[in-house]
Amino acid sequence: MNEPGVSPPIIEVNGLTKTYQVGDVPVRALRGVDLEVRKSEFVAIIGASGSGKSTLFHVLGGLTPPTSGTVRIHGRDLTAMTDSERTDLRKTTVGFVFQKYNLLPTLSAEDNIRIVQYIAGRDPVFDPGFLEILRLLGIEDRLKHKPRALSGGQQQRVAIARGIVNSPAILLADEPTGNLDSENSAAVLGLMKDLNRRMGQTILMITHDSDAASYADRIVKMRDGCIV
Repeated sequence: MNEPGVSPPIIEVNGLTKTYQVGDVPVRALRGVDLEVRKSEFVAIIGASGSGKSTLFHVLGGLTPPTSGTVRIHGRDLTAMTDSERTDLRKTTVGFVFQKYNLLPTLSAEDNIRIVQYIAGRDPVFDPGFLEILRLLGIEDRLKHKPRALSGGQQQRVAIARGIVNSPAILLADEPTGNLDSENSAAVLGLMKDLNRRMGQTILMITHDSDAASYADRIVKMRDGCIV
């Protein structure tokens, strides 16, 4: 129950489980996870490979359904949604940043960002607030370049811009510095922290790196499919 005067969590997870079937063997990736994230928090989920953190990421992003439990994202019951409703959630409420950038190689940086607006049915125009974000990310002069002409750090900054261009309530980042050297990692994490502080962007970041997790306001540890 929420305390008086306290806004409800923007992410609320109760008793979440996820079991995959690998041949005849059930694999329990999540084992009764409970988690709350408040608006404008920057939370890091940290754990070793196989801890369940990536499965949690995919469930929270509506990319895979849970086996049991409840998940509410920005007030909406994810577990009661149809496939089309989960697709709508990904278009309007949740932005994604992935380790491998996932930029389309034939498009410029600008068009890689605008295509997300187009998919969501929005006018592909950058408003003044988003232009300020591009300046904050330091890529406003690289928008006409294709990914092959950008460094890894620049590509990840484009990916961050793409993730927030539709003003999602939540930005989910999966190992966002996994392909970057230490200098670019620190720069990208610092920019994400700045977005969180300046813009109030809610961020949930999955990582195995304790140094990356230290940029978050709160660190949640996972092991064997559970929060510990």
